[in-house]
This record gives sequence, structure tokens and C-alpha cells, in this order.
Amino acid sequence: MSEFPFIRMRRLRRKKLLRDLVRETILTPDDFIYPMFVIPGKGKKEEIPSMPGQFRYSIDLLAEEVQKVKEEGIKAIILFGVPEKKDEIGTDAWHEEGIIQRALREIRKYEKEMILIADLCMCEYTSHGHCGILKDKEVDNDATLEYLGKIAVSQVKAGADIVAPSGMMDGMVKAIRTALDKEGFADVPILSYAVKYASSFYGPFRDAAESAPQFGDRKGYQMDPANSREAVLEAELDFEEGADILMVKPALPYLDIVKTIRERFSRPVAAYNVSGEYSMVKAASMKGWINERDVVLEVLTSIKRAGADLILTYHARDAVKWIK
Repeated sequence: MSEFPFIRMRRLRRKKLLRDLVRETILTPDDFIYPMFVIPGKGKKEEIPSMPGQFRYSIDLLAEEVQKVKEEGIKAIILFGVPEKKDEIGTDAWHEEGIIQRALREIRKYEKEMILIADLCMCEYTSHGHCGILKDKEVDNDATLEYLGKIAVSQVKAGADIVAPSGMMDGMVKAIRTALDKEGFADVPILSYAVKYASSFYGPFRDAAESAPQFGDRKGYQMDPANSREAVLEAELDFEEGADILMVKPALPYLDIVKTIRERFSRPVAAYNVSGEYSMVKAASMKGWINERDVVLEVLTSIKRAGADLILTYHARDAVKWIK
């Protein structure tokens, strides 16, 4: 390699247009999936205290807001629901008149093209707040699988383009794929939360979705933050069971995992820029400690640079304005 002064790295950094010409990672609106929350009632728009700038919408207002999101340039959303009633087996999760099912049908009346993704888990719908059917205060993995299949079928019948199982049950992708295929939905993709860590960054989301466990924690089924080889095995199992997209959650503390999954698998890779990551940026920005725009774009660029094809982020609506 030639030595200084023949190689000067600053030559291509002198002007913005030069930097733009050689930029390796470029964000576009097509990269983003925007999470949205739906609640019971009518005419409701509630700001989430721990997530400034994010809201929970009743079904009527949600449908209107989805149209605005599309007009801003976002092509996909993922829905999370807060039911009117919860029970031990999360009946509202798969019921025809469940809150997500009703929301999907209402959105579809007005919006035919937006990609609608339905989060597929039971924690928001169970009275105990865990992600499946309990047996002696432990989640019964195999008993839960049948319910996940029922939820998937009901969501697709209501209008979901993609289902996204997030409960980290062993065998969940196979169970869902089997249930969908049996009902004639072989063309519906599965976006699997293949690598979901038992993270401390989920706190604001659990407030928004009212999904905190009523006892214990989820470390018995979500991944240990210390493990990386296990993440590859989790992704491999979901890949073999038929997952169409593999997701890593959270994003920022696990960019090494995003990179590894990108390199190992020939499936699209998603990363979830979760609520805690969002809220930290918002809080620091509101204090005047950081420049929100610059930090958000740096964060999202780092996630894409690590290998994410899709980024689930609460920053999506701001980001699409800033990158235009």
C-alpha cells in the first residue's frame, strides 16, 4: 500500500456531494416498518407517556392515521392491540371480533395497498401477561402452538399481509405455517421474531401495550443477552421451519447479531429498533443534550449497515421526512 501523502482519506470527504457519491449505506422509506397501537373505544388518541410522540388509537382513528402514514411514504405497519378484556388463554387474540381483527378489517376498507403486519403473540391478551398457555405458572410451549396457529389464521382472514410471531415458542413457525397452509394461505409470509432477547429495553412498549407479565419474567423463553451462538441456532430452526423473514430484537445492543444473521442466511433480515431505544433518544433530545435528527439517522444507518433489510422503528415517520 502506498504511504502518505499519496493516500489521503480526506479527499473524498471535503464536500457534501463528494460524501454523498461514495456513501456505502443509504436509508430509504422502503427500509421502514412503523409500529402502531390500537385500543378499544371511539375517537381516542392517547399519547404514550414513556414514548413521546407515539400514540394509541381507537380503531376509527387508527384507520385514518394509517392513511396519513402511507401518504408520508411508509409502506408497511405492524399492529399491536390492547383488548377490552383479557383471560387466561388470551381469547381476544384469535377471536373474529378481537381488536386486531376488527382493526385490520377497518383499515382494509380504506387502504388496499399498505402492507399490514400483525404481531402474533398472546402477552397482550392474557390476564397473566405471559406469551402462552400456562401450566403451573410456566408457559406450556406445546400447548401454546395450537393457539398461535389459530391466531395466525384469524389475522390473515381479517386482512393481514404478514404475520409476525414474537413469543419465542419452540416450533412456532412450523405450527403457524402448517395452520396457514391448511386454511389455504400458503402465500402469506411469516416474519419471525427469530432472535428475541430478554431485554431491558422493552419497558415503554409494555406500558403502551399493557403487556407486562403479572408475575415472574420472560427469561425462560426469550434469549439470554449474553449468547450469540444460540442466536444462530434460533434463526436456523426458524429458517428450516419456513420463516420468510428473520428478525433480531432489539437492534442497537445486538448489531453484531444482525450482522451474523445477515451473513449466515439467504432470507431478508429485519431488526426492531425497540421502545427503550426510541425513548432514550427522545428523552435526551427533549433535554437538549443531543440533536434528535442527526442521532436518529445515525442510529438507523447503523442498523442498516449491520445488515438489516427492514427496520421496525418508532422513528419511521420522522425519518422519512428527514431523508427526502
